[in-house]
Amino acid sequence: MWKAKCRLNDVSLSTISKHKQSYLHMDFGARLKELRTSLNYSQKELSEQTGLTLRTIQRIENNEVKPSLYSLKMLGEALKTDLSEFSKSTETKPYEFNFTIKITDMNQLINDLKTLVRNNWKTILWIVLVVLFVSNYDDIKSGILDGWNDAK
Repeated sequence: MWKAKCRLNDVSLSTISKHKQSYLHMDFGARLKELRTSLNYSQKELSEQTGLTLRTIQRIENNEVKPSLYSLKMLGEALKTDLSEFSKSTETKPYEFNFTIKITDMNQLINDLKTLVRNNWKTILWIVLVVLFVSNYDDIKSGILDGWNDAK
C-alpha cells in the first residue's frame, strides 16, 4: 500500500499513516493558529486564558485531536469569536465530490503503480481500448463505411 490520505465528501480515509490525523478537521487547527497569531497570543497565553493545557492547544493546532465542545467554547470566548464558522464544511451538491490526495512517499507510489500495472495490464488495456473506441466511434464508423463503399 502507498502512504496517502484522501478526503471524499469530508469523510476521512487513510492508509498506512504514522499520525492519525483527520482531514475533516485539517483546516480547523490552521485557522485557529492563524486567528491566535493575528491577535498576538502565544499558545501559552491562550492556554492560560482558556484553562486548557498547553499540550491540548498544541494538539488541536496540529490536528492531532478534535476539540471538545467545552474546548471550542473556551477557545471562542478567549479569542472573542464564533468558532462555529470554522467547523462548517464546504457546500457540495449531492452529485459533486471533493477528492484530495496527499502523497507522502513518491518512491512507494511509483513501485505500487508498477505492481498495479504488472498485475492488471490486461484489464487496463481493455479499459483504454474501450475508451478510445467510444471517444472515436464516429471516426471509426465513417472509416468502416467508407472502406465498405469503396470495396463495392
